[in-house]
Amino acid sequence: MVLVRTTPPRPVEVSAVLPELAPLARPAIRLHPRPGSPSPEESSVGGPLLWPLEEPWPHCEGAHLDSGFRQSPTEVRLERRRLARLHRDPHGPSFTPEEEALRDQDAARFEKRLDAGPPWPEECPVPMLPVAQLYLRDVPLLRPPGQADLLQVLWCPYEHEPDWKPATAVFWRSAASVSDVLATPPEPYEANYPGYVPEPCLVAPEAVTEYPDSLDLSPETLLAVGDLSRWQAAGVDVDSEYEEYPEGFYDGNLAASPGWKVGGWPPWGRTDPVPRHCTVCDARMVPLLTIASFEWDAATRGWAPYEDREAAHADGHRAGLNPAQPTKVEVGGTDNMQIYVCPTSPEHPHTDLIQ
Repeated sequence: MVLVRTTPPRPVEVSAVLPELAPLARPAIRLHPRPGSPSPEESSVGGPLLWPLEEPWPHCEGAHLDSGFRQSPTEVRLERRRLARLHRDPHGPSFTPEEEALRDQDAARFEKRLDAGPPWPEECPVPMLPVAQLYLRDVPLLRPPGQADLLQVLWCPYEHEPDWKPATAVFWRSAASVSDVLATPPEPYEANYPGYVPEPCLVAPEAVTEYPDSLDLSPETLLAVGDLSRWQAAGVDVDSEYEEYPEGFYDGNLAASPGWKVGGWPPWGRTDPVPRHCTVCDARMVPLLTIASFEWDAATRGWAPYEDREAAHADGHRAGLNPAQPTKVEVGGTDNMQIYVCPTSPEHPHTDLIQ
């Protein structure tokens, strides 16, 4: 079955109210990841990669910060599934036989690690975890280099100084060149935080048009966006809560879409806009992939797809079962991580930023 998600039309056509914004429109592809069982031959978030058997799996060799969290990726995923099962069946067993078996296997692996003694894995090169795999056929906005048609993004599930974020790795490859696939890649013994262990998800790519966040606008354009009379003259019903700050209506409903996406405009907030420049050619880098903690929040709920509207407006979600967090990823608590690449050559070193 093909996964489909459909963004509702925006409350108003931006360029009709603010023609000066028309040249700033950018294409984006919302990925809409939802839990599933992707294969290496499919685009996914947190799923298995089409990784060549003969190619070494990427490891992080940087210094890792220790949060005190002591769970393996297997244990993190097991606990999520167990809690979801108990939510559906509160009177079910604490652990099913299958869950017990997985827990025992993970415990045996941990004991083997202790028996081996130091240096501990967190002090050694740490196997990276898959974050996203995107095929050009599904996401034509990727613009890969050469004959590549596949993007693979991984990260280290530990935070690193000075920015307290996972280290990321980006790979471009031709899917046709991969004959033998690595079936069982190595995994880290522990994760720094459960939010750094993505839940395997299928994706439902959808093309949308975005406009810059108000922080990205020139002073003159920002004044126009903040002019309530412009919106009223166009017949736009701006909620009373935004009457003194129309920029909030614009940012939440009309500018950059929330959630996982390729391309588009950055979702600023933690900092003001910070230009990123390629370390090789000094070109201004462009957003490639947005890794989102949440698909929507109270301010951006209007972007929730038609297929998720009922869940988006429901109250009382239990922790870990929020429909706005299908990937279970959390970066910076409730922030986004953006991967930037050089527009001249995507093979130049990438950079990342949490917003």
